[in-house]
Amino acid sequence: MAERLRTSFRLTGLGREAAAEFAGTLILILFGVGVVAQVAAGGIGGHDSIAWAWGIGVTLGVYVSATLSGGHLNPAVTLTLAVFKGFSWRKVAPYMAAQFAGAFVAALIVRWNYTEVLAKADPGHTIKTQGVFSTLPGNGTLPVSTWGAFRDQIIGTAILLFVILALTDLKNQPPLANLAPVVIGLLVVAIGMAWGTDAGYAINPARDFGPRLAEYITGYGGAWRDQNHDLYFWVPIAGPLLGGLVGAGLYLVLIGNHLPDPEEAESAAPGPEPRYDVPSETS
Repeated sequence: MAERLRTSFRLTGLGREAAAEFAGTLILILFGVGVVAQVAAGGIGGHDSIAWAWGIGVTLGVYVSATLSGGHLNPAVTLTLAVFKGFSWRKVAPYMAAQFAGAFVAALIVRWNYTEVLAKADPGHTIKTQGVFSTLPGNGTLPVSTWGAFRDQIIGTAILLFVILALTDLKNQPPLANLAPVVIGLLVVAIGMAWGTDAGYAINPARDFGPRLAEYITGYGGAWRDQNHDLYFWVPIAGPLLGGLVGAGLYLVLIGNHLPDPEEAESAAPGPEPRYDVPSETS
């Protein structure tokens, strides 16, 4: 039976890469949105548990998907790698579609599982628990404007991609022994702890839009707007896409373009290339 399943449902080429991105993003959002639901609706945990669960979700999602797809899990990562690192442009749209789909399905699972708790905490499915699924300026309570949140998303995602490129650059000092996903997860924890106030550190268009769509079709009529009734859904999409390009460009200007090639260095970093970066073009 197991052999028949293995051979009957085996994808090839771009299909298996998209499936890996779907699965990796699914895992990320199950932990990330799940922990926010537990804190906001169940009253268990707090800011630190949210930051750690999101970071662990990134780590596990990358480990799930990296061998097949490179473990992007984020349209900002995919776009940035296409612009600066030679990732195939023909794969950008399928990767992004798979990431959005994985985030959407994961959010539906969280929404279903926490049905009773969310109904108890917020019977009208209002702005009170909207932040379980999607981000808000000032986390729904602080006086941060739409443009202030947009600025925040550019900066936060710039930090993310700047450090990701540093961690996966073989000419630099990349983590060895397949530890790059762990360090990238810690990076997300740090961003959450230092840059989570102004806009909830979405830093990932799929992470926000997929769950936002899921909450909209399951009763959150105000999902596209913020607590000020301003149209907000575009901010965690446009901000991260722009911020990723800014961060990667700064990395290359400040660090990457000045590093010697491994064969020219006195001692090239040993070990395999971290799989988080660009997957090999085998398809």
